[in-house]
Amino acid sequence: MASFLPKLRRLRAAAILPAPLLLGACNFEVLFPAGDVARQEAHLLAISTVLMLLIIIPVMALTVLFAWRYRQSNKEAKYSPDWDHSTALELVIWSAPLLIIIALGAITWITTHTLDPYRRLDRIAPGKPIAAETKPLEIDVVALDWKWLFIYPEQGVATINELALPVDREVRFRLTASSVMNSFYVPALAGQVYAMPAMETKLHAVLNKPGTYKGISANYSGAGFSGMHFQTIGMDQAGFDSWVAAQKSAGMPLDRSKYLELEKPSEKVPVMRFGSVDPDLFRRAVEMCVAPGKTCMSETMKMDMSHLPAHGEHAESQAADAPAMPHSHN
Repeated sequence: MASFLPKLRRLRAAAILPAPLLLGACNFEVLFPAGDVARQEAHLLAISTVLMLLIIIPVMALTVLFAWRYRQSNKEAKYSPDWDHSTALELVIWSAPLLIIIALGAITWITTHTLDPYRRLDRIAPGKPIAAETKPLEIDVVALDWKWLFIYPEQGVATINELALPVDREVRFRLTASSVMNSFYVPALAGQVYAMPAMETKLHAVLNKPGTYKGISANYSGAGFSGMHFQTIGMDQAGFDSWVAAQKSAGMPLDRSKYLELEKPSEKVPVMRFGSVDPDLFRRAVEMCVAPGKTCMSETMKMDMSHLPAHGEHAESQAADAPAMPHSHN
């Protein structure tokens, strides 16, 4: 046993030493993102952690201090078996966590409403407000099995597993899914937002630094989930215009029949580009009526509404169908 202990220590040291090297390879996009929305979320995370450490660190330190001071071998420690209350100690124990909870609640409430994904941005960066007349870039996102479809309705192009964004411009994402719930997440850009079938969710965000960033699916969605990644490329406006022109010249058309092919489950799909897009495709994807002959949800609702009687007619019908009540004679 004694000869085994030195080997165990060497093995533990060999396992620990590479850890800083592995951590050094990480880019920590969550803590140091390239987008203003994600940066504000990182600030909230940092502030919340510091506020919680105001309790955690003293408790950890006092645990070690008490264990050392009141150890069995310390005969000089004061022994008070009948002690059970201290007003000053009670004030500290209850007031400090209460103040921290109040501060956390206020900061979280303000930041949550400010960074509501459905809400338009007030700024593209600190000190750079967005003019009221500025129009955001529209991008429609469809989570397919197991790949991401990005449609640029204004530009008339689309891609699979590649998202291009101009820096310092607000982007409005509209998201849906073809079959199961998924989660759209670019850590450098903003927090995750769910994409759900037959529903449309929104996300407003902005990218402030050129570069290539990783996008992932953050919600398990089946066998190909682990390979459901995409590249997010940040570029200046001139570079984005060139990128759009390249898609138009090199890409194939994306119509309803092509979409139905893409909708079929497939894994680790390479980047695909489409130079033209059916302008009604995203709406049909949301309403689950891309396939020929399939009725859209809005049409179904209209038909259902057309068969409902008006409020007055319904009341009159009920009155006519109700049994007559006998009259009482006094």
